[in-house]
Amino acid sequence: MPFVLAFDQADATHTAHTGGKGAHLAELSRVDGVRVPDGFCVTTDAYRRVVAAAIEPHLDLLAAADPDDRAAIAELSAAVRRAVEDVTIPEDLAAEIAAALARLGEHTPCAVRSSATAEDLPTASFAGQQDSYLNVTGPQEVLRHVRRCWASLFTERAVTYRARNGFDHRKVQMAVVVQRMVAPEAAGVLFTADPVTSNRKVATVEAVWGLADALVSGQVPADAYTVRDDRVLTVQVATKAHAVLAARDGGTRDVPVEPERQTAPALTDEQAVELVRLGRRIEKHFGRPQDIEWCLTGDGFHIVQSRAITTLFPIPDAGDQGPHLYLSVGHQQMMTDAMRPLGLSVWQLTTPRPMQEAGGRLFADAAPIVATPGGRAAFLEAMRTADPLFLDAVQTVLDRGFVPLREDAETDLPSSLAPPGEIETDPEIVAELIRTNADSVAALRRAIAGLTGPELLDFIHDDFGELRRLLFDPRGTRVIMAGMNAAVWLNEHLEEWLGEKNAANVLSQSVPHNVTAEMGLALLDVADVVRPHAEVVAFLGRVADERPEGVAFLDELAGLPGGPEARDAIIAYLDTYGMRCAGEIDITRTRWSENPAELLPTLLGNVANFPPGAGKQHFERGLAEARRKEQDVLTRLRALPDGEHKAEETKRMIDRVRTFTGYREYPKFGMISRYFVYKQALLGEAGRLVAAGVLHEPSDLYFLRFDELRDAVRTGKADAALIRERREAFRTHQTLTPPRVITSDGEALTGQYRRADLPPGALPGMPVSAGTVEGRARVVTDMAQARLEKGDILVTAYTDPSWTPLFVAAAGLVTEVGGLMTHGAVIAREYGLPAVVAVNRATHLIRDGQRIRVHGTDGYIELLD
Repeated sequence: MPFVLAFDQADATHTAHTGGKGAHLAELSRVDGVRVPDGFCVTTDAYRRVVAAAIEPHLDLLAAADPDDRAAIAELSAAVRRAVEDVTIPEDLAAEIAAALARLGEHTPCAVRSSATAEDLPTASFAGQQDSYLNVTGPQEVLRHVRRCWASLFTERAVTYRARNGFDHRKVQMAVVVQRMVAPEAAGVLFTADPVTSNRKVATVEAVWGLADALVSGQVPADAYTVRDDRVLTVQVATKAHAVLAARDGGTRDVPVEPERQTAPALTDEQAVELVRLGRRIEKHFGRPQDIEWCLTGDGFHIVQSRAITTLFPIPDAGDQGPHLYLSVGHQQMMTDAMRPLGLSVWQLTTPRPMQEAGGRLFADAAPIVATPGGRAAFLEAMRTADPLFLDAVQTVLDRGFVPLREDAETDLPSSLAPPGEIETDPEIVAELIRTNADSVAALRRAIAGLTGPELLDFIHDDFGELRRLLFDPRGTRVIMAGMNAAVWLNEHLEEWLGEKNAANVLSQSVPHNVTAEMGLALLDVADVVRPHAEVVAFLGRVADERPEGVAFLDELAGLPGGPEARDAIIAYLDTYGMRCAGEIDITRTRWSENPAELLPTLLGNVANFPPGAGKQHFERGLAEARRKEQDVLTRLRALPDGEHKAEETKRMIDRVRTFTGYREYPKFGMISRYFVYKQALLGEAGRLVAAGVLHEPSDLYFLRFDELRDAVRTGKADAALIRERREAFRTHQTLTPPRVITSDGEALTGQYRRADLPPGALPGMPVSAGTVEGRARVVTDMAQARLEKGDILVTAYTDPSWTPLFVAAAGLVTEVGGLMTHGAVIAREYGLPAVVAVNRATHLIRDGQRIRVHGTDGYIELLD
């Protein structure tokens, strides 16, 4: 590859040689109707020839540096930049650059721009990470600024960005774009999708007088235009007191704008529409929304840069142009992390609801339901006990008329919204449901043993029918709904009759058959076995700090005094609950049985924070509080007019709550138990595929969908390139934050609380477990690193059942996601913890260690310091 490539000699396939910016500009120059100032690229081959040897001594130190150690990054990156700026450009390379410059006009002012290979990518823009220089004139100045661009690959911000986003410093190369300067009347940026709402149908234009540097650097406020369907929707004209222009002697200068032009729009409405049309053409060419830098001169618009907008969450693909209203399944399942392809496909095989994928997450389209009057009414009513931000987001879209209401259409409600039917208050119903599920899982383990190859995959595929039969058993649905409805009845009637808010919270403590609550208390029993043995505690503390993978440490534990008993207690716990883990609905996630060290911080917290027998005491204390509450409300009700009748009805509802509420957690327990059996069998099959050379490593199976894995087992072939591509896509998906709701226009909605009853500065949320508690906030993003002390308030994005062991030490709970019947709410009520869920951005707005007050009855958080 030559050291210099003109734009007409390169295209999008040359990113490795021209960098992202250079490849995009070369590609843009080929798009009909798009004018790109002429130029050339000094390729990465030139960078490697001149710079590689000079920086090599520094790269190992740079790679080892902690990206959060700003002082170290500053020192190391400065040393690399000095080495680069001191290099001598060989004469033949200098002559090649000079010749290309002469074709533009030797003394033509140029822009000299960095163009790294990891820049302007679909998955990472690296915007502003490297340097660009404007109005550079003459061969020597161009060469000097080429070196400065090379050196800018190692600015502090670029080094930190790469380290945090997983880019190897050695693998990132730098090309340099040299481009004819444009002296514009106005300039700015165009986003072909709204950067605030993510709506792909709305484009946003920002414009200033002179060069766009004034806008990009934040020196001058910009005029802002929004455009949709060739129509300007809004215009905001800023006071543009200054402009950046090219200086006579090179570089740029800041000049005052004449008073009469300061508040004049930089673009007419017609020009804004014309620019957006141009942007749509560019967007179509690249196949995704673009962030475009433009200049306006007397002869029209010139495009000087275009890159993908990498912050937009992808739109689920429905395959048609109709309006779609997508709800995040992850927010409903309390697991908003990205999932691998096998995990996505297994979940889709589990649920009968059609779902679309986007950004490594699943979404369900509510548009068909809310398009009919009956469906809309039932859907919105069901949403009231779910995450209230969901309800607000959906209501916002519906109020705009985004999903037209078909008044004459028949309502076909999904089973989740249909009335569940009546059921008598019989504890044996719950016991039978649990026995049936447990027996089925035991039968699965026996039947799957020894199966391999296509027979194994076919067996698992067929067993999803049994999984769905148990998970969506109509009797189980009636049990769960009966418990929920009874709790709602108690809360409504006892508040009306006695002024008691959320009375069902206390009445539902320590109910029978709550497998998730029992799991948290069982870990307290394990702590009782560990606590008396100091060497065991110290050993487990070291393991928790080192976080090894696998179970080998359990064998080492057995060699310590008290170790065999501790090991046996841990293994017994794993035999019952080891199929669980954070994000457990994704079958590809590591289970506790596969990596028991994940549990050790919580186990050691129990050892330190609780006395012997705390598990039993915790349950009995909750049971006593529930009984006292029951006697209290029944006594007070009997003193009211018609009190005997009210007390009788209330007693009936209390019995239903206590009979049925515990089962709420069991269907998922059964599902996860089956998932673990499937996973163990599939990993065994993956080992055989690796031995046969079909897969490179066992984890490759996670990046195949279930049907693709069946084909690989049957044919002995797997697409290695597809697996690599999906691994990279998953890494990108992990950086995205999924919206609660996204429309087929791409508009992402989080929802809002519209409350005027809160103290100043309070964070609103949904009250799900009554009471008020004040304490230290522990902001936790990884359960395996959580070290709570008694009295701490757990603040996290979401909790699934794997987080339950932390609840026994917590004094309160705050989550960003959740609803009245999601996991965190159910277990908080079971344990008597004040809890507020669906607190938007709680983990960002609450600092770790900050004192807060949780108002679990009224649904808000006060920040106390």
